[in-house]
Amino acid sequence: MKILIADSGFTKTDWRVIDENGDIAQAKTEGINPYYQSEEEILREIQNLHNQVPEKIDSIYYYGTGCSSAHNRDKISNLLKRYYPHAKIDVNHDLLAAARSLCGDQPGIACIIGTGTNSCNYDGHTIVENIPSLGWAVADEGGGTYLGKTMLTDYYREDMPQHLREIFKAEFELTKDGFLNKMYQEPMPGRFLASFAKFIGKHISDPYMYQLVANGFHIFLSKNVLKYKNCQTVPIHFTGSVAYFFGDILRTVAQEKGLHIKHITQQPIAGLTLFHQ
Repeated sequence: MKILIADSGFTKTDWRVIDENGDIAQAKTEGINPYYQSEEEILREIQNLHNQVPEKIDSIYYYGTGCSSAHNRDKISNLLKRYYPHAKIDVNHDLLAAARSLCGDQPGIACIIGTGTNSCNYDGHTIVENIPSLGWAVADEGGGTYLGKTMLTDYYREDMPQHLREIFKAEFELTKDGFLNKMYQEPMPGRFLASFAKFIGKHISDPYMYQLVANGFHIFLSKNVLKYKNCQTVPIHFTGSVAYFFGDILRTVAQEKGLHIKHITQQPIAGLTLFHQ
């Protein structure tokens, strides 16, 4: 019996195959989000997966961003069926992936801070409470899209320190018109915004960049984690590239708010693999 597990975010999808001997293989594709991508675009990624994992699969456990609605879960399930017609397919939201990966069978608060952000209160079996994420266009505080959007706004309005503006201009040569075209004419603007997290990380020792990230985390914790009544009594865990690479800042900000962070992982796929194994 072969099991296929997927953890799909806005930017990338991590896949793991577990065979009957417990051996694990892996694959990678671009991120999948049914809110922003057509069936044809999603099918291209599933075809890419099938090129890497052509064998017969018995069960698929797919966890993905944008899969909180039944309509989107059905959409992903039906598209996977085209390439894996014999598989039993279970599609869930990426927040459940974070909870299962980080908390296992123990209560806790599980958070995602990657390209986007989300959080939940998990009782060890199911998600019992969720502060709505609302997506990159209006929320996702602290995530890659939020940090990129904030930094670019400061750049074009000349609120970014001059020495950093000069470095940014030389590296990206991104005119205002070019930026607006990327945001309003080209596909996946959220992914474009999040790509600037690498530039922020490269210059994180600069006080401006440090404070930019710290402010994002302050807002995320205030608008999400602190609203869970048990946030002072259960472990708080994080997964996602932004949480992972800026983990020291995240722990400092959390400590200032009286919160204890336990685990911070770069991605949930390793914990998910253990959970399903």
